[in-house]
Amino acid sequence: MRKGLILAGVIAVLLAGAVFALAKVDFNRMGKGNAYYHISPAHSVEETKLDSGEIMKRYLYTGPAYKENGKEIEVEFTAAKELREGAYLKLYLTKGDDVTSYDEVELSDIPDKVKF
Repeated sequence: MRKGLILAGVIAVLLAGAVFALAKVDFNRMGKGNAYYHISPAHSVEETKLDSGEIMKRYLYTGPAYKENGKEIEVEFTAAKELREGAYLKLYLTKGDDVTSYDEVELSDIPDKVKF
């Protein structure tokens, strides 16, 4: 009986740890390819009025991005806020080159093969 309680306790701790770890993992970035994008002004702004009356804005960005090997690709993605013009983004891409997430990076963090 005592061994069963200890085993149940260990399993409960392991499950709690697994749930905590999964909550911290960002699946939009895991296992994705990367490209780099130099932020230009938003191509367009889409406004949506919510049921509460609040207006939500989505900023559409399009243009060339460069993979880590220097290959140029065209990307299109949206952001919930206006991004800082002139900054650099590290984009996280699916196999079809769709943007799933992004992080702002410094120019020094960008691979040498990528030229803006």
